[in-house]
Amino acid sequence: MDHRLSPELEELRRTVEQFAHDVVAPKIGDFYERHEFPYEIVREMGRMGLFGLPFPEEYGGMGGDYLALGIALEELARVDSSVAITLEAGVSLGAMPIHLFGTPEQKQQWLPRLCSGEILGAFGLTEPDGGSDAGATRTTARLDPDTDEWVINGTKCFITNSGTDITGLVTVTAVTGRKPDGRPEISAIIVPAGTPGFTVAAPYSKVGWNASDTRELSFADVRVPAANLLGERGRGYSQFLRILDEGRVAIAALATGLAQGCVDESVKYAKERHAFGRPIGANQAIQFKIADMEMKAHTARLAWRDAASRLVTGEPFKKEAALAKLHSSTVAVDNAREATQIHGGYGFMNEYPVARMWRDSKILEIGEGTSEVQRMLIARELGLVS
Repeated sequence: MDHRLSPELEELRRTVEQFAHDVVAPKIGDFYERHEFPYEIVREMGRMGLFGLPFPEEYGGMGGDYLALGIALEELARVDSSVAITLEAGVSLGAMPIHLFGTPEQKQQWLPRLCSGEILGAFGLTEPDGGSDAGATRTTARLDPDTDEWVINGTKCFITNSGTDITGLVTVTAVTGRKPDGRPEISAIIVPAGTPGFTVAAPYSKVGWNASDTRELSFADVRVPAANLLGERGRGYSQFLRILDEGRVAIAALATGLAQGCVDESVKYAKERHAFGRPIGANQAIQFKIADMEMKAHTARLAWRDAASRLVTGEPFKKEAALAKLHSSTVAVDNAREATQIHGGYGFMNEYPVARMWRDSKILEIGEGTSEVQRMLIARELGLVS
């Protein structure tokens, strides 16, 4: 595999890199401190076409793929993960399910506005008692034959992009019946924002990702048309598995960006900070730390790009996506810890980006499939689990 990016992808990388440094970096710290969603930055990302990167031009997309999305995510996360996860969730979890499983009418209704960033979409999967066991869905959807509407009841938690002023829809998984063997029939249903009975809680108080939107959602006799079923009835669980496989490639790219950002900040600080009469970067102990951090970020990049290349060429990629997500999230936590140590007391101060990176890194080992889930998937793909 040629490791070099095409001229078009390199131009994309440089454009997003400049945007991250010129637009995101000067402002995001204040948003983060105030736990405030950065609407201005998100609107600019929409104007740049970032939300439409992997979607067809007929829906207002850029005609790219997951490799292009990953490159944008990595460059954003080198500066800030709240902005990067807003893009990742808006594309992978908000718009991609409609692109992959929606009817022509659903695509025409939602994709152009999602691709432009005019609205954000969210994916309501996780439940308070479910966690990694997404098959234990308790939210229900009953089809009312008199009105031809789905009646939805239940609760979802930890849902990204679900309560912003520009959130347009949430796709929720719900039990719509029982299969012949007694197992729950899980389907996916589009719920537009503002639907009566659909309640969005206040934002969570989080350890990190403080400039992103994450909320609990509740549904009390929420009624939406039967036509809001996304994909085939009873296929919601398998649809979600495919969405997560692809999303793990994107999260791996984001985690790689955070890991590389830790290297960037550590190199800069090691050159500027003087102790005992010389830059701390002149000390071999610091040099070796940063060299190891660069090695980890580099191998994480190789892993996510390999998974992405398999995805875009139609090859099997489930194992490679899990490998990339597991490795890159581990590397992100490792590099954030080391970058904080290199910065000393300043690494504990929120005015320095590495403090934000330290707080943001841990969720990468949890969200979109925990590290333990990734190991289960890898073992299964190796034939160790039947």
